[in-house]
Amino acid sequence: MKLLASILLLASLLLSCGGNKKPVVAGTYDPQAPAFSEDSAYAYVAAQCAFGPRTMNSAAHDACGEWIAQKFKDFGAVVYDQYADSKLHDGTPVKLRNIVATFRPEAETRILISAHWDSRPWADSEEDEQLHSTPIDGANDGASGVAVMLELARQLSASGEQNIPGIDFICWDAEDSGIHGEGSTATWCLGSQYWAGKRHVEGYTARFGVNLDMVGGSKTIFCKEGLSLRYAPAVVDRIWSLAQRLGYGNYFKNDPCGEMVDDHLPVNQGGIPCVDIIGLDAEMNGFPDTWHTLNDNLAHINKATLKAVGQTMLELLWTEE
Repeated sequence: MKLLASILLLASLLLSCGGNKKPVVAGTYDPQAPAFSEDSAYAYVAAQCAFGPRTMNSAAHDACGEWIAQKFKDFGAVVYDQYADSKLHDGTPVKLRNIVATFRPEAETRILISAHWDSRPWADSEEDEQLHSTPIDGANDGASGVAVMLELARQLSASGEQNIPGIDFICWDAEDSGIHGEGSTATWCLGSQYWAGKRHVEGYTARFGVNLDMVGGSKTIFCKEGLSLRYAPAVVDRIWSLAQRLGYGNYFKNDPCGEMVDDHLPVNQGGIPCVDIIGLDAEMNGFPDTWHTLNDNLAHINKATLKAVGQTMLELLWTEE
């Protein structure tokens, strides 16, 4: 997943403040949203991993999908299931399921928040080649983004907030079974590619979208990803400004980085400006050392990172007009 379309350009990681719809006085900011529970989000990561690797066509995948859909229903969402037949790069047939959880379906103005829920079937970044065919838990790469969305949904349900646009949480399937190399872009993000061509509701659109990917790792930073800057620069600036004003500037850096193939690409190509909040390793200047390895498990999930992303997303929703 997250095929690098260009080399990451992580320059000096300096903080700065951009514009925001709410003025700041003397460097202070008064948050509008309730507190995001990192403990709750962590529990949602753990629950997904307990099913085992969520690889395509597996019993663990199907059982976890049922659990995710039911959790959103428990929080009062209207859930749409998108089932489709697709094929992996080698022709293997797969049955994918995009799970769409809608809050305030009557609202015309909508915001899309997404993450993929499948996990990679191969630990192909392991040093030991004998482990390359072993599926991974995908605690950070997959489960963390879904966990943040579930906690956002729980907060929406608990607050009864009605002064925000309609929210659509989309759990993309079949994202993480792609291959690397020239011409391999289309082998990734099968679920979001399918949705971009056939929306869950005819004529669906949104003001903007935010895709969450690897948002629970340690030593994590979030740079301003290249495709996000190309398609949705104003949304990028707003999110990063909010994060910094909330005190998360050590996570959300102002530095631009290379373009990455992720689930936001089909959304952008489908006409909805979409930002990718994707975790990178501050020390490695690239993806985390757990990426596509067997170490992408619950032991390497950081609650503080979940909090930084989740609180920023809550504030984004609560301050959206």
